[in-house]
Amino acid sequence: MKKIFVVSIVASFCFSCGTASKQTAALVADSVVKPVVVTEKVFDDSDDPAFWIDRKNKQNSLVIGTDKNNANGGLYVFTLDGKIDSTRTVTGLHRMNNVDVAYDLKMGSSTTDIAVATERDRNCIRVFTLPHMKAIDGGGIEVFKDEKDRAPMGIALYTRPKDNAIFAIVSRKSGPAEGYLEQYLLKDDGTGKIIGALVRRFGKYSGKKEIESIAVDNELGYVYYSDEQTGIRKYYADPERGNEELALFGQGEYKEDNEGISIYKFKNGTGYILVSDQSANRFNIYPREGSKGNPHLHDRITSVPVSTDQSDGSDVTSISLPHFKGGLFAAMSTDKTFQFYRWRDIAKKAGLRVNSK
Repeated sequence: MKKIFVVSIVASFCFSCGTASKQTAALVADSVVKPVVVTEKVFDDSDDPAFWIDRKNKQNSLVIGTDKNNANGGLYVFTLDGKIDSTRTVTGLHRMNNVDVAYDLKMGSSTTDIAVATERDRNCIRVFTLPHMKAIDGGGIEVFKDEKDRAPMGIALYTRPKDNAIFAIVSRKSGPAEGYLEQYLLKDDGTGKIIGALVRRFGKYSGKKEIESIAVDNELGYVYYSDEQTGIRKYYADPERGNEELALFGQGEYKEDNEGISIYKFKNGTGYILVSDQSANRFNIYPREGSKGNPHLHDRITSVPVSTDQSDGSDVTSISLPHFKGGLFAAMSTDKTFQFYRWRDIAKKAGLRVNSK
């Protein structure tokens, strides 16, 4: 492990309501949670990871990470030891921003798992099969068509439980105060090509900076996104349930930007929402199920300092994987890498629960 991962952590440790706590001076490098794996470097600018879990053999599970280079961006495929799988990695793309994974997309009489990512400079989203990383989108699905503000950044996939329909929820570099996000139904056009049908525009925007990170809770039916320098907004993920904003939380709890969002889940509907306090090199943690009997009241539980530098993309799973019993947490760092953490290490530091199954 390289020493650069703990640089500048001390000065940015704990912030409550925007003010540094008295604990700051007491923090030392040893109290920062450290990764067990640091990946090989991408070409230029690592940004966002997503997990594909092989349900037949977890040893073959993968982490897909984006590289934002304008001319030679890519979707990098990593094995669980952080090595790049060059046979499945896709490069020569144009500013790949965020990525997410979904399972069992219907294609004719069969299904396929997919990785979907935003290709910002081409104003489209890209769809690849998993684990083979074969493009099935005809070169890309155009998004924010005929809109003044385009430049797609964030993406999260929602699988609706009642019919297994898969939707892509996409954010952009800038946009209007209402209707900032677009949601697309992904479907086979009958020829093996995936297309996207726009089903709604929704979501408020403060106008302060931008909206990039999005996360969906399939089981509980919510979508969360970071309105940077404002807070985390919460809506229903199913477009049939309407566009009411259910919550805005995390206000005043970040040094600068609130960024990457991921959700650690237990089967009973409880768990944790992790949000990057980017400039403080830490993650704020909120209850997935809400607080004080209110499912939309997400009071911060704790904050955990990590070894990443300026992390704005992350993913977490509560499924045990080889060498990651109890779950895996992954986050990007600005040195062109992604860092893999044992959830047990984060949980021990923060006094959180671990999925034992």
